[in-house]
Amino acid sequence: MANSAQEYHKGEMEIADQAATFHGFVGMTKWCSLALATSLLFLTVWLCAHAGFMRAAIAAIVVLVLGILLLKEKPSSSH
Repeated sequence: MANSAQEYHKGEMEIADQAATFHGFVGMTKWCSLALATSLLFLTVWLCAHAGFMRAAIAAIVVLVLGILLLKEKPSSSH
């Protein structure tokens, strides 16, 4: 245990696993949020607004398509 403090060197640790975990968590969070929002919209419009199944489905599909277009990853430009 006494040597562990001397073995640590700030800035020399490999962080690829932590970065991959972070990006995976952020990606899962945004896609699950879109699924939850779409589901809640569908159920609210269908059951609470009495708009009918088809209107609720159309509204949910529109939100889903817009969400996919806005949330997909942009290609990164490397210089």
